[in-house]
Amino acid sequence: MQHLFTPYKLKSLELKNRVVMPPMCQYSVEKKDGIATDWHFVHYVSRAVGGAGLVIIEMTDVEPDGRITDNDLGLWSDEQIPALARIINACHQYGAKVAIQIGHAGRKAQDAAQPVAPSPIPFDEHSKTPKELTKEEIAGIVEKFGLAVRRAVQAGVDTVELHGAHGYLIHEFQSRYTNKRTDEYGQDLALFGKEVIAAAKKEMPENMPLIMRISAREYVEGGYGIEESSAFSREYKKAGVDLFHVSAGGEGHIAAAGRPGTHAAYQVPLARKIKEALDVPVIAVGRLDDPILANAVIGNEEADLVAIGRGMLRNPYWTLEAGVALRKDAGVPVQYDRGFPGK
Repeated sequence: MQHLFTPYKLKSLELKNRVVMPPMCQYSVEKKDGIATDWHFVHYVSRAVGGAGLVIIEMTDVEPDGRITDNDLGLWSDEQIPALARIINACHQYGAKVAIQIGHAGRKAQDAAQPVAPSPIPFDEHSKTPKELTKEEIAGIVEKFGLAVRRAVQAGVDTVELHGAHGYLIHEFQSRYTNKRTDEYGQDLALFGKEVIAAAKKEMPENMPLIMRISAREYVEGGYGIEESSAFSREYKKAGVDLFHVSAGGEGHIAAAGRPGTHAAYQVPLARKIKEALDVPVIAVGRLDDPILANAVIGNEEADLVAIGRGMLRNPYWTLEAGVALRKDAGVPVQYDRGFPGK
């Protein structure tokens, strides 16, 4: 039976366990140049030392005005590659594989002078009204996604994740709640996402898997549910997505305030439904900090990998502690042997 410390392989990606550090924005770029800092280095490498099988670097944006804030990472310039390569190389030294989440904040770009979106609908009454993208501008952003993926591959990532969740640009296109267009991008809500996938795949090694993070459900009136997300995810799978990272929400006041999501494993049923409907591997995420619970998600075959967010923010060594709790070999570094039971 599979468990949290069973190795996992998908195409060229080989993980030593099923534990994923999900992308979590640090808002720690100091010079607003999109370049990773020493904070990012320590943050990610410590989770590699702490035993995570896959470390996903936070949302990294394809253009300066595509960032949530000016303190976010970017990959619109070759100058941003070396700092990321330093992080990736160090994580590899400690046995973790590394992904990077490539995205565009769309209408949720707080510091952009003029945010952009499929339709000119602000996120809330405190947000700027975004500019509706022209077809030419859409094509330009798709190209920028491809160039960012090219730079990620040059930096040495093992896989790439596209951010299609949480109310950001790809999500905005795939939702009738935020996409009111009448052209082909309004008729086929998955079209923009499929174009981004094609641009990414063109820049990736043939055997490198592509991950896509989706919101499987919107928590607003008029938002989509699991049937719609299964349908557009099926289109994304056909376009080349190999693994879905299944989250939810990201639009409207309820989701923006962090609700719902007050109970453990609240998003696991969504991951399971996507896995079953598409016959595709998935990452489950959302309140899975209890190692016994995370292990059960794997053992019950509800997901192939589990992402531990808040738990890893509190404890870089969450994975090593989970090994103790589950009586499994988590690969404790020899330098830390004496700090663990039985060592």
